[in-house]
Amino acid sequence: MAETLFWTGRYVERADDTARLVDVYVHRLLGDPGAGSAADCGPLFGILGVKPGEDTEPDVGVALFRLAYDSGSPSAISGSVLAARAGARGIREVISSEMWECLNVAGHGLSGQRRAAERLGPHVFLRFIRERAALFFGLADSTMSHDDAWRFLVLGRSLERADMTARLLLARLPGPQEVTWPLLLHACGAYESFIRTHGWAAEPTRVAEFLLLDRLFPRSALHSLVTAEDCLMALNPGPVRIGMDDPARRPIGRLRTTLEYADPAQLPDQLPELLDALQQACVEACDAITKRYFEYEAPVTWERDG
Repeated sequence: MAETLFWTGRYVERADDTARLVDVYVHRLLGDPGAGSAADCGPLFGILGVKPGEDTEPDVGVALFRLAYDSGSPSAISGSVLAARAGARGIREVISSEMWECLNVAGHGLSGQRRAAERLGPHVFLRFIRERAALFFGLADSTMSHDDAWRFLVLGRSLERADMTARLLLARLPGPQEVTWPLLLHACGAYESFIRTHGWAAEPTRVAEFLLLDRLFPRSALHSLVTAEDCLMALNPGPVRIGMDDPARRPIGRLRTTLEYADPAQLPDQLPELLDALQQACVEACDAITKRYFEYEAPVTWERDG
């Protein structure tokens, strides 16, 4: 159950973050009269780490299928939603009935929303995913006891969110389809919060500072790491006099400390290194969590009495 909750949190967060990024990126391409549906979406595939396929031009149609509509790929939005729904079916006694209904409606509504998107545009489908993800996590916070089950769900969400924030900050790729800072903020759901914090005339370097170091914005890398570390601390509350006995907390704690005491003035020069370290910390923490909590010993085989 713990493993299923962890991956349910990751899958729902992955669907939400991918929907935000694809919506902003594709909307910009379709709104550009010089681009159209044949515009190159290669940078979008690079950000998400998904291959468009052999001998395939990464245009808007291919991007929407491989990143949004492909139900067989856990990297696509539909595949993530269906994977989360399949996992939630087996832990219905742990999550609330409202959470299960939310994922069930999302899974059954994918085909209808895709047909609507083909008529009205992809924003219809992507908005549906964002709304379902927000509803799911809102229900988790308000209808689940904040016990170990809830912590594994939030832990998965936090690690996926930190990794996706790093990927989005790497989205400032050169070229005609460069993801600008305003589009990046929209993709992170951070545009309005950023404007309220720093004002309309903020420098572009403030965006990276906000998405990495802000302690109050829930989608910042620092906030996600603090949340993940709090969950791991509650899951393993035993006192340790020397060092750290939790291998999952170690990479998260190191990077969290680095971000907390980072000098914002030096952030532009340190940004590539910090983003690589952030992604690596998420991978190491996920591997350590899997090894510690989700791996099972082989069952004991009893010998027959002679």
